[in-house]
Amino acid sequence: MAKESMKAREVKRLNLIEKYAEKRAELKKRVNEGDAEAMIALQKLPKNSSYIRYRNRCKLSGRPRGYMRQFGISRINFREMASNGLIPGIKKASW
Repeated sequence: MAKESMKAREVKRLNLIEKYAEKRAELKKRVNEGDAEAMIALQKLPKNSSYIRYRNRCKLSGRPRGYMRQFGISRINFREMASNGLIPGIKKASW
């Protein structure tokens, strides 16, 4: 189980990403055209406003590793739910 502070940090990062998405995209476009001032402006944006710094977490446990994007949960929770028959269309083979 992830700490509540770690989950809260991810929420803050997601808010920053949404807030600066348009500005960051515009500045990146200008940087690709060769504008040096745009590069400086891009560097002055908060580091956590970059999508790269966002970490996907399991919706049930908050686990950051073994995340399955299609289901939004970790591999461990996926396996438990599949074994209990809670995920339709998934059969337990030999795991």
